[in-house]
Amino acid sequence: MSVLDMRLTRLFKILDLLRTLRLPISAQSLGQKFGVSTRTIYRDIATLQELGAPIRGESGLGYQIEKGYFLPPLHFDTDELDALSLGIHLVTARSDANLSNAAKSASAKIADALPEQMKGQFENDPFWAYSREKEEKPQQFSYLTDIRTALRNRNKLDLHYKSLKGVHSRRTVWPLGLTFFDDAWLLCAWCENKQDFRNFRVDLIQELTRLETLFHPTPGRTFNDYLRLW
Repeated sequence: MSVLDMRLTRLFKILDLLRTLRLPISAQSLGQKFGVSTRTIYRDIATLQELGAPIRGESGLGYQIEKGYFLPPLHFDTDELDALSLGIHLVTARSDANLSNAAKSASAKIADALPEQMKGQFENDPFWAYSREKEEKPQQFSYLTDIRTALRNRNKLDLHYKSLKGVHSRRTVWPLGLTFFDDAWLLCAWCENKQDFRNFRVDLIQELTRLETLFHPTPGRTFNDYLRLW
């Protein structure tokens, strides 16, 4: 990634962060968060302001973005708000740390964009989700980040897998999709060893390596092709 690309990425991340904060944040804190100097943050904020971002700087307090930037007020009915809230709690409880944190960040952004009369309902929802799986089968979640990255980038995976019957095998697979059931995440993949679709319980994966080798979508070997079999 070029220096320009890195700076553009940081500018968008600064905006996203300011969007979710209710209180001002100092340039020093922003610099620590993004791994750059305070002087660099001053330049980044000045650039964003020149581009029209309504960022307000208060001496001794820090920076805060004006309300209403990026998204207009979102209008959801009560059932839609319940569905969003419960879904976010479920993802937070039943996924890896990266996805859990992403769900929390998304929740903050949604709350910030809601009209005032809906914020209370969303932020004080009566839902919660908890998973003993994270305590009993931590390996199930430790591999989810690599699997999700491989799904996005189409990396092949090298798996050491132990079946429910206790049979060990080593396979090279194309990750196609993830499904969550009551007690486990299930990886659907095209298995190079068997030349067919196979499903793997993530909690039974003994070792996983995300390979640099990529695969390409192939007719007859996609997730939609698998779903059509059912």
